[in-house]
Amino acid sequence: MTDANAEHFFEESFGLSTALYCQLLSRSLSRGGDFAEIFLEYRVSERIVLEEGLVKNPTRSISKGAGVRVLWQERTAYAYTADLTATELLAAADVASHIANTPRSFQTVLGSRTKPEHDLYSNETPIVELFLHEKLDVLKRADSAARAYDPRIREVRVLLLNETCIVSVINSEGVFVSDCRPLTRFGVFAVAQDGQSRQMGQKGGGGRVGRDFFEKKTPESFSTDAGRLAILALTADPAPAGEMEVVLGPGWPGILLHEAVGHGLEADFNRKKTSAFAGFVGQQVASPECTVVDDGTIPQLRGSLNVDDEGTRTECTVLIEKGILRGFMQDRLSARLTGAALTGNGRRENYKHIPLPRMTNTYMLAGKQTPEEIIASVERGLFAPNFGGGQVDITNGKFVFSTSEAYLIEKGKVSRPVRGATLVGNGPDVLKRVAAVGNDLAFDEGVGTCGKGGQSVPVGVGMPTVKIRNMTVGGTRL
Repeated sequence: MTDANAEHFFEESFGLSTALYCQLLSRSLSRGGDFAEIFLEYRVSERIVLEEGLVKNPTRSISKGAGVRVLWQERTAYAYTADLTATELLAAADVASHIANTPRSFQTVLGSRTKPEHDLYSNETPIVELFLHEKLDVLKRADSAARAYDPRIREVRVLLLNETCIVSVINSEGVFVSDCRPLTRFGVFAVAQDGQSRQMGQKGGGGRVGRDFFEKKTPESFSTDAGRLAILALTADPAPAGEMEVVLGPGWPGILLHEAVGHGLEADFNRKKTSAFAGFVGQQVASPECTVVDDGTIPQLRGSLNVDDEGTRTECTVLIEKGILRGFMQDRLSARLTGAALTGNGRRENYKHIPLPRMTNTYMLAGKQTPEEIIASVERGLFAPNFGGGQVDITNGKFVFSTSEAYLIEKGKVSRPVRGATLVGNGPDVLKRVAAVGNDLAFDEGVGTCGKGGQSVPVGVGMPTVKIRNMTVGGTRL
């Protein structure tokens, strides 16, 4: 489905009308309030897993619903319903209106319906709309390729998640916009065994893509990478421990940036002064080598959106410029309360949730050095081109991340693979320790999901090769 088809989707499918939207907004503000919003959503999603060569519990679901939000000063009221009838929508508006206590007559005149100013999604048929046998073929090809990589690969699991989500946002400030969002995530998990040792490797990709996605990068290529990582972990030495220089590879290691400093740059944490960055706008918070942005406008990336979940056009927001903190990612509530400009970062998991300031695609801009020059500058250290999971405390920036692929650097050269390496530090402090930034900016392949406030949303991360001075590495031996 295209944005053109989505523009009148709710009117044509559920009998909703401009007159009803006006009535809903008026009812929402009938007791006062500063702002009212209607968020409509229709989602088709599916999950297909191939495990040990068998399709396990495939699911396909359709959900629909609406949320009505009213803002009054610093307060938020929210009511939602899965029933898109006028009666239930008006009941939700009545519930949300009780946040305010100054009854008044309020008549809303909607602005003209607008289309998103840019189209960031693939024009190809969404993968969710392909025939089942086409999707199963992709999974089977990946399964066969992973098993063929090495006889020590004993278990393979392939996952395909697809959805199409249509949203409309209508508010009391004249926003009236719709967006049709495709999303795909593909993953291969391979388990290798040699004697008593078992190790896993995983690789995946996706984004706001269509049926041509697997022509650009084949299922077999993901399987080869997953198998390689599993076998590498089998043969790797235990990681060393201690303080050393660490070189992060390009692309997915940007997840450290996302977790360690990204959440701290979201406006609500700073408005509430619970972020380690609160009160530091205009001050040096990172090495002059660092420029960090959040950009929701990069075509087909997983975190990209034509408009955010408040109907605001996404943009590229400079957060840190040459080490200087410039600003934060804003949703409508935080922007209203602080007088900041909207940045297109108001996001929600679905119609059951209020929007929060969230990242889209967060990354560090490229520098001037080549990756080879950066590696050559390290006498002894760790090279980490792939990451696993991590944890961070946004109030102080402290984090712990595990690597899924790592190597020693000895006398300026990448040498032996190691396993079990963890990176421990403080986000703002680590940014100050950045000593070199490469010219090889890359983005992750489209697998990131970010949690906050009980909500999960798709995100992208990116980074060039980066050298960090004196970082703490946790391992299993000295």
